[in-house]
Amino acid sequence: MRFLTVTPNPSVDHTVELTELTRGEVHRALAGSVEAGGKGVNVARVLARHGHDTTAVLPSGGIDGNRLEALLEPQRVRAVTVAIAGTIRTNTTVVERDGTTTKLNEPGPELTPADVDALHRSVVAELATRPDWFVTSGSLPPGAPGDLHATFVRAARAAGVRTAVDTSGTALAAAVDAAPDVLKPNEDELAELLGRELHTVGDVVAAAGELRARGVGEVLVSLGGAGALLVGDGGTVWAGGPTLVPLSTVGAGDCTLAGFLHARGGAAQRLATAVAWGRAAVLLPGSTVPGPPGTTTAAQAVRTLEDPHPDTLVKDLQR
Repeated sequence: MRFLTVTPNPSVDHTVELTELTRGEVHRALAGSVEAGGKGVNVARVLARHGHDTTAVLPSGGIDGNRLEALLEPQRVRAVTVAIAGTIRTNTTVVERDGTTTKLNEPGPELTPADVDALHRSVVAELATRPDWFVTSGSLPPGAPGDLHATFVRAARAAGVRTAVDTSGTALAAAVDAAPDVLKPNEDELAELLGRELHTVGDVVAAAGELRARGVGEVLVSLGGAGALLVGDGGTVWAGGPTLVPLSTVGAGDCTLAGFLHARGGAAQRLATAVAWGRAAVLLPGSTVPGPPGTTTAAQAVRTLEDPHPDTLVKDLQR
């Protein structure tokens, strides 16, 4: 399959591994790594590792922009870059030995109206090649309109291309109204969107149902260590596995979405693949994405459950 992603706010991701983080102290790192980052970039990277033809559209500028492009080159991701005056952000993640992750994300460069227009033109040009899936995801940089992801979804629909969205906040709210084929919020993002807490399976399913009533196709809700729920035409499916001690959670949600789009078959099979890709990702350092050996091994521990009881607490799903 062929995939197209757009990442309005890409990054160079620097991960530092520590035994334990103590505020105000000097630390000696156990290890460190640098990867090309941003949600759509991560989706493209893991799909490319699984043999798919992937194109990533992104703004690029400054020394870090050059570095990001250089990091993508050996990963078999075709980068379509839009030159901007600003410098691509650097995100720093500190991962402790017990799996605790602390993220320091920069806001990113300010995009001018001309930058946004150029990014949109590049997306439309790539959509004309009719990829199998288009993914628009991540945060929006300063200067970008809040409905940018929604605008991309509408462009994809006009081109006859299926769309998936992974974002948060006001960008997520706007994207819902554009009715993408797949929406992938996590539990907290879904709760924030609807303005209420989601404690049970029934709470999550009802929330996803509200989004589907507004035109969204399938809602894939990632639940962290509790797995994921899929709400679609075929009902509700849960998938998860035994508790893991993660090396890093950075990019795991992106790998989950990529696995879902990669998979064939019914709802349970696609969700199981999604969860396996996410679980494989958390066992790798930094924002490293898993390849087929890792995702195949992870899939052996994943189980699925159709129509889990609505009164089940989300935190108890994996028990």
